Amino acid sequence: MSAIASSLKVQNKRVVVTGIGLATCLGFELGDVFQKVIDKKTGISPLKSDEWKGLPCKVAGVVSTECLMKEFTKGDMRDKSRPILLGVSAARRALRHSKYTPTSDKDMHRCGVSVGMGMCDLQEIFKAGQALQEKGLRGLSPFFMPRNLVNMASGHISIETGFQGPNLSVSTACTTGLHAIGEAYRLVQRGDADLMLCGGTEAPISPLSIAGFSRMRALCTDSNDSPQTASRPFDKSRSGFVMSEGAAVIVLEDREHALARGAEIIAEVLGYGLSGDAYHISSPRESGDGALRCMKASLEDAQLPAEAISYVNAHATSTVIGDAAEARAIDCLFGSHATSVYVSSIKGAFGHLLGAAGSLEAAITAFACCHGVIPPTANLMEPDVPGNFKHVMTSAQRWESEDRIALTNSFGFGGTNASLCLSNHET
Repeated sequence: MSAIASSLKVQNKRVVVTGIGLATCLGFELGDVFQKVIDKKTGISPLKSDEWKGLPCKVAGVVSTECLMKEFTKGDMRDKSRPILLGVSAARRALRHSKYTPTSDKDMHRCGVSVGMGMCDLQEIFKAGQALQEKGLRGLSPFFMPRNLVNMASGHISIETGFQGPNLSVSTACTTGLHAIGEAYRLVQRGDADLMLCGGTEAPISPLSIAGFSRMRALCTDSNDSPQTASRPFDKSRSGFVMSEGAAVIVLEDREHALARGAEIIAEVLGYGLSGDAYHISSPRESGDGALRCMKASLEDAQLPAEAISYVNAHATSTVIGDAAEARAIDCLFGSHATSVYVSSIKGAFGHLLGAAGSLEAAITAFACCHGVIPPTANLMEPDVPGNFKHVMTSAQRWESEDRIALTNSFGFGGTNASLCLSNHET
């Protein structure tokens, strides 16, 4: 490296979590939602109306529309699609939780948004197509396009908050939420922003999407009469994932900026890793190689050995191949240390939020690091995946270690993988 380049090299900043906002099938309030996860409650409910007739899967994780209607105006409902509403709702809560109020243009220019969406609302597309066919051009709402662009959750959050720093949106299937957080982490780490609102939002529940994933044989279809036990990560009886909607947005902040304003620090981001499977449109390599490499990359970024990790929040969606591949990767990563590592998946409680799954799991993991409680895997009765790690099954696990360091994983269709390393905050 030349002397000039060396002198210009920016020292990476420490990045902390100072706010968390949720909109989920288990509720909106962080403390209440976390307690339900600890108590192994689930938010999966039956799909009862006639529109679901003829479909093999009739369960999903649905967010309360009544709660959304109390928060948003008729005008909001007109110009924002459901995933945008969920994202804005979660962002509002995250910013309130952080207790940050920018007071100058300079502050606004140093704050940004990175909120992704795995896919637009298919039901909106379907209805718009019908309206165009039946009524012609005038049947199509002028809000159709902005309601259905995947970057518009970030757009609306930026407009509402006035944040004029980095404004981006990630769309990488089920890795979206974690990629959005990871990219925001790098922006703060490199000094491009002091604060980022980041995460994922998704509202995928519709007959078309249920039918599409059913045709792929990806959904659980054997629990229509018992929705509470439909999502079963790592369990011998698992038969597919349960689709859910929701959003999770967290506030990432330059640690010095957070301390200067007296912010309460929930957790610290230590590392971020990515990889690609280059293998199949929907299935991971059975060896778990892609998952292994992104976890290794996260540890390398954090400059930590595998032995520093005591908890992994697994992607584990309840698919037979996916759960087993991730378990192999975790076991391979830790080797003999695996017997000291706790592993759980919160998808037993929430189902699979697709593009919002990774951000929700990062949020819960950050809160777990802060409070020293590892959440259990709801509905896990008989694990049948390879690995010597410790499943958190019957109840939450007290996290006794002074340094509580975790990995949280997300993997998506097309073989896109991410892993984030989080810890409790140490001065």
